[in-house]
Amino acid sequence: MTDRANSGDVATTPGTPGADGSPMPARPTLAQVAKRAGVSASTASLAFSGAGPVSEDTRERVLAAARELEYGGPDPRARSLRTGRSGIIAVVMEERIRDAFTDPMAIAMVDGLADEIGAAGYSLLLLTDSPDRDAGGLRDAPMDAAILFGCSTDLDPAVTVLGQRHVPLVGVETVARDGMSFVNSNDRDAVAESARLLRDLGHRRVGVITLPMDRERSRGPLTAERLAASQAYTGIERLAGVRGVFPEAPAVTASGSLIDEGMLAAATLLDAHPEITAIVAQSDLLAIGAIQAAEERGLTVPADLSVVGFDGARVDGLTTRVLTTLVQPIADKGRAAARLALAALGTDGAAADRTPGSREFTSVLRVGDTTGPASTR
Repeated sequence: MTDRANSGDVATTPGTPGADGSPMPARPTLAQVAKRAGVSASTASLAFSGAGPVSEDTRERVLAAARELEYGGPDPRARSLRTGRSGIIAVVMEERIRDAFTDPMAIAMVDGLADEIGAAGYSLLLLTDSPDRDAGGLRDAPMDAAILFGCSTDLDPAVTVLGQRHVPLVGVETVARDGMSFVNSNDRDAVAESARLLRDLGHRRVGVITLPMDRERSRGPLTAERLAASQAYTGIERLAGVRGVFPEAPAVTASGSLIDEGMLAAATLLDAHPEITAIVAQSDLLAIGAIQAAEERGLTVPADLSVVGFDGARVDGLTTRVLTTLVQPIADKGRAAARLALAALGTDGAAADRTPGSREFTSVLRVGDTTGPASTR
């Protein structure tokens, strides 16, 4: 077997025409780097991957040779052919990428995922599973495992497609499914604690702003029929936490975790139920929107209206308030989801373990300046 075969590189054939018709230079190979550095191809490979015992002097010699030859690293196509893996873990979000990254919680989640996935030598691929797209990306995109997250309204379509590909799956905020690992938090109990805080402050008329409850992300009052048809795990759990304390609490659904959506939902809620003295929002951005809507009506928070959020997100510059909210360890949840995916693939010399695993995290109530005694207005 030649050094090139050992190296796992695919070199461009010299003289292959480029886009302008001129010959393209051959792609340098790891074998050439090894020859220049005076080491074997396997030693050069270890120097690049950091996966074996290579002295610092040898590593530096290999890297110097690579720089001289303008070698950028092993060709990932060759690694894929050699290992039967793409080296990619997909993260599937139901909403558009642009919308997802207006939410600091999505950013923190991806940060946690990237920390673990990158350290294991894998790449991260972001995919969307929105209802206005077909499932082509899920069917065709290269991936070794998939993590489904984003307070999804319905994971079933993605689970079906990826299950057919026999891809290890990890769900974040989801009901347990056969063969799928999951990472959850105690949302129902945590929200119930915030509802009891409001009850102890004398509130009896409390409204709720929910995250999307269907794949169409419909806005408006959450009727009993809409709730019964919903598969939105996060929204259902957080609503149940409030209604365990205030069974008749009216709810309005937002189309996303956005400040503008919080304003719209709060306006709808206050128009239909002017008697409410507190709003429990299912995200901090929705809570900030509710505060702005209240202030536009001449209401003071918390003297006239108390507002509770969920997430504990950093929202610097968006509000001067210290939200009363449930603080969740979102980056830790991302790291845990990544570890479950990596365990299913087998990394760091460990054998792959496709047995589904689970992790549950605890959100903690932080009392800020947006809640107070019930108004008598």
